[in-house]
Amino acid sequence: VQLVESGGGSVEAGGSLILSCVASGYSYSAYSMCWFRQAPGKEREGVANIDSDGTTNYARSVKGRFTISQDNAKNTLYLQMNSLKPEDTATYYCAAARGHLWVGFRFLPRYYEYWGQGNQVTVSS
Repeated sequence: VQLVESGGGSVEAGGSLILSCVASGYSYSAYSMCWFRQAPGKEREGVANIDSDGTTNYARSVKGRFTISQDNAKNTLYLQMNSLKPEDTATYYCAAARGHLWVGFRFLPRYYEYWGQGNQVTVSS
């Protein structure tokens, strides 16, 4: 199983970026997928999840600004990030968990078996 991310970079506050995560080695649509981020000195936090049943969840800090989506035909997960703020600066990771996750578990890193390599997003003020 492999998750390969792309699309990070640097942007000014108010700008947009899109992250992509290509999955291989498993039946993509049978997994719960999540974007996490980790800033220096902080814990890894869940940002956006799309479960195997198609439902989505967002952290309060990004709701209305970020959109998670997937293209099952391409085994690709996306995170569209708009109205970026300096506090969004972090390394972003995509992660996959087998099957359906109860909503209370979807932002807990320990429930995800597979992880991408991480992609830096830097937002300047």
